[in-house]
Amino acid sequence: MATETAPPETDDEPSSGEQSSVEDSYVEPNIDVEALKGLLDGPYAGMRDLVRGNLARHSSILEEAETMTRDAFRERVKDLTLELAATGQTGMGFPESYGGGGDIGASIAAFETLAFGDLSVLVKVGVQFGLFGGAILQLGTKAHHDAYIAKVVTGELLGCFAMTETGHGSNVQALGTVATYDAAAQEFVITTTREDAWKDYIGNAAAHAELAVVFAQLVVGEDDHGVHAFVVPIRQGGRACAGVSIEDDGPKMGLNGVDNGRLHFEAVRVPRTSLLNRFADVAEDGTYSSDIDNANKRFFTMLGTLVQGRVCVGGAGINAAKVAQTIAIRYGNVRRQFEATSDTEEELLLDYGQHQRRLLPLLAHTYALHFAQEIVAGQCHDVFSGVESDELVRRQLESRAAGTKALATWHATRTIQECREACGGAGYLSVNRFAALKADTDVFTTFEGDNTVLLQLVAKGLLTDYSSDFADLDQLGMVRFVAGLAVETVLEKTNAHKLFERVRDLLPGGDQWDQEAGLLDSNYQLAMLRFREEHMLGGVARRLKRGIDNGMNPGAVFSEVQDHVIASARAHVERLVLEAFVDKVAELPDGDNKVVLSLLCDLHALSTIEADRAWFMEHGRLTTARSKSISREINSLCRKVRPLARDYVDAFGIPEEMLRAPELIGPAS
Repeated sequence: MATETAPPETDDEPSSGEQSSVEDSYVEPNIDVEALKGLLDGPYAGMRDLVRGNLARHSSILEEAETMTRDAFRERVKDLTLELAATGQTGMGFPESYGGGGDIGASIAAFETLAFGDLSVLVKVGVQFGLFGGAILQLGTKAHHDAYIAKVVTGELLGCFAMTETGHGSNVQALGTVATYDAAAQEFVITTTREDAWKDYIGNAAAHAELAVVFAQLVVGEDDHGVHAFVVPIRQGGRACAGVSIEDDGPKMGLNGVDNGRLHFEAVRVPRTSLLNRFADVAEDGTYSSDIDNANKRFFTMLGTLVQGRVCVGGAGINAAKVAQTIAIRYGNVRRQFEATSDTEEELLLDYGQHQRRLLPLLAHTYALHFAQEIVAGQCHDVFSGVESDELVRRQLESRAAGTKALATWHATRTIQECREACGGAGYLSVNRFAALKADTDVFTTFEGDNTVLLQLVAKGLLTDYSSDFADLDQLGMVRFVAGLAVETVLEKTNAHKLFERVRDLLPGGDQWDQEAGLLDSNYQLAMLRFREEHMLGGVARRLKRGIDNGMNPGAVFSEVQDHVIASARAHVERLVLEAFVDKVAELPDGDNKVVLSLLCDLHALSTIEADRAWFMEHGRLTTARSKSISREINSLCRKVRPLARDYVDAFGIPEEMLRAPELIGPAS
């Protein structure tokens, strides 16, 4: 990230007087905080305010997380989850006919906003209503909906989502739990076939869930039809059901209000109708049927319906970062240290250039990711509400959700740590929230998809151009596909000359566009990120093809270029994030709020380029002199953002009760 890159030492830095003359013409804008908050809240401002009110009313949960025993806190989190369900905020994604709100977008907004508070509550809500309820809704049919959804919405029926196993997390197709059909009894027999096939790390499993959606290999006779989902009772009257073994995963780094556990099945029998049969079914006589003939495509289609959880986790990570930044920036605005510019008063931390460098580019990245997340959430709403039915759009949503979740949660981890350090010893006290933020968000980079694996999914979409074969391809299939039919398409799409032709129409300087264009020109900033993305992607395609042409094993080829694959995917998502920010600024009417967002957009863009300056210099797109100019411009932007920093974080609308650090951050506005 940009904050990890020190500006270059140089003898041609302008003096402070020269800097002042350059910035004298700048007129500091005034932020309309309420208007900016409204822009950030978007079309679901009312739902977000409902959640804010609930958070404030139940703010004691933050202290209870530290003072209660683990078992007592788990019960408190469960009770609060049910209280929130009664307000309607947790059921917005379910059909109105079952007591829900019938609004996917409102559901995502509610979940994101809940991340301002205790994150055990957030995850408990996500497991119950997003994973467990969402799986029944998306993978089941009307009979399942009628039987379960209304009780899920109210919390009368608690459940869990049993996919991950001790031995397999990311590689779901290799799960060791098996569901064998017994035609005579018209039942499936659920069995844990080996020690590493225990369902593991399953939220709600250790104490509260009565039902589990269990993912298992479906076997009928001699035929294995791959992974399918089944509704399986695991607990009745507080006791494990016959054949089900339940163990507690024990203390964790964080999220100890969530009862993660392990499940083992010993020939557990469930009715044939327990199969969630939206995409495949087994008749009474054992005949297997599916409208999707290809097993890989069927599997990935099933997983694709569960993308909402990934979208929600990305948004939650961004909002957790907002909490950390609000605390750190407000602390920097009141904490003084050393007499730097005055003989009578110590300097505010946020007036130091390095403190600005630590915090303000991260603030810009948070705003950028917020607007990128807004696009993903909107696409998710359209796809799952039936507004958008194009299969290509669905595939692009899966890819974009994966990439945004990865960058958002990595950003949260980095930001929370930097903000903790920026608050010194005070930031180490639990009362100031960083202990919980660090511990509770760390796993965000892992659940709903390991971030590195998710970027491989992004690369898969790019390298296959989201073709109709996209859902059929596993990792090795992708390698063969790219090396064969798709490579010419990829190389044509990433042709550098075509990129240069496009940017010539937008930027001055002809072939020297990257040297002549203004640093604050968004067309220049986007062209730099597009060049990097397309150059990397073309390079990956060539290397994959070369490996296959040389007779290498496809798995060995992929492993050899894997770092290149991940870098290409990350470059692609970073370009999408910047595009989202640039487009949002362009939509705004002229005025001070457009100016203040433009400042952050420029800071985000140039910090992104600076963070990868070595790559741009290696590939001839950045001279030493221009690299130094970018660092100077970032410093200038930080100085402009600094007096506005408090307003920027106030616009997040985080309830004061959630900040929980009055001595650290000073009074509310």
